[in-house]
Amino acid sequence: MTKPFLWCKLRQKPREGNSEKQMNKKEWFRALKFTLFSVSAGIIQILVDTLLLEVFGFGEKGLAWLAYLVALVASVVWNFTFNRKFTFKSANNVPVAMLKVAGYYLVFTPLSTWWTDYFVETLYVNEYIVLAVTMVINFVTEFLYDKFVVFRGSEDTNDLAKKQAEQQKQQGTAVAATVKNQVACTTAQSSENTLKEPATKVESSEKDD
Repeated sequence: MTKPFLWCKLRQKPREGNSEKQMNKKEWFRALKFTLFSVSAGIIQILVDTLLLEVFGFGEKGLAWLAYLVALVASVVWNFTFNRKFTFKSANNVPVAMLKVAGYYLVFTPLSTWWTDYFVETLYVNEYIVLAVTMVINFVTEFLYDKFVVFRGSEDTNDLAKKQAEQQKQQGTAVAATVKNQVACTTAQSSENTLKEPATKVESSEKDD
């Protein structure tokens, strides 16, 4: 009966570090989603910026900074909307979250607008190179700001997150029930084998006599 008992114990013993691995996987997936939404926001920013520079002639008029500013606002609204709902799954107050995001851009926008104008108009660096570098800086700093300031303490609190958590809970319950049944069957089989052993010994003794 020892072996089946140990087997049952091993079946029920959780893997060490499993929850930590799940958490790391979750955060990596969150970062991936933020990256994908940021890429889509970047595409919008490039399209708007290109439209203003090439079609409306903002570049020739020395208004590269304004084209960048308008494109930035369009991408920010897009990025915030989707990342709040799908990446951080936050149910925090929208106006408060927007104010926090505005706080970030009150610092980032003047700085990035200034260096865009400086590099393009003074140093004559290609506006698209400046835009690409600026977008990378924006991506890294905004992710850190969103995670540790804007959505801190409110991650995975919206209806979508709750629904997914409920589904995972139901799946976990089903797995636990399956393991429990396996343990019960193994224990029952062990008990049956234990009861059969004395009878087998008696029969052997009778045959020997």
